[in-house]
Amino acid sequence: MRYVVSDIHGEYGLFCALLERIAFSDGDVMFVCGDIIDKGEESVRLAKYISERDNIRCIIGNHELAFLKFYHSILETSPQDFDTVLQQLQDYFPNDGDLLDWETVDWLDALPEYIEDEDFICVHAGIPIEEDGSLRPLTEVETENLVYNRRFKEPGAVHNDPRCVFFGHTQTDCICGENKILGYLRPGVTRPKSIRDYYKVHLDTGAWSSGTLGCLCIDTLKTVYVKKRGK
Repeated sequence: MRYVVSDIHGEYGLFCALLERIAFSDGDVMFVCGDIIDKGEESVRLAKYISERDNIRCIIGNHELAFLKFYHSILETSPQDFDTVLQQLQDYFPNDGDLLDWETVDWLDALPEYIEDEDFICVHAGIPIEEDGSLRPLTEVETENLVYNRRFKEPGAVHNDPRCVFFGHTQTDCICGENKILGYLRPGVTRPKSIRDYYKVHLDTGAWSSGTLGCLCIDTLKTVYVKKRGK
């Protein structure tokens, strides 16, 4: 099965609980639409775990982009003192920064900006929609737009690309008042049969603030949620 999730924000235990709930196996694939770090207490542990799984594919979010900008700014001033660079990067994560190693830094630095499939596109925040309803070609969209776009989340932001767009970035409770995954069906569709029946799916369930993390099974169209105790 294929699954998609977004904005885990350092909630390593919650993510593991989600994988257990869906019985995630080596034959499955999970797509992560960015923002795996910051806010939660186990950002580095989560990043290391995801980086070590061949069947979990992750893209960059605005929080990863902020970290990488910090990293590259350090390299501009102390490119030869890599021990000091790593120490500064570890200090970026106040809770589990001591776990950060160069392998994880390099993995974060190599994250793609988007993932394209014949049936869907994964981005962090959104894609500009042209006047004719088409999506701007991803190769022409600046990274900052992909990770900070705030217009795409609006229910009235409708595109006509045949693929479904998965995105997160802004918590869905800002739209509907609930921490749940929002799927937007194409006009005329009442009973979806495939992911293409949705033109976009909003995935950010506010894992860090609400304690709720949800994912969508791309193949069955079913949503699954786990919730942190005490939340």
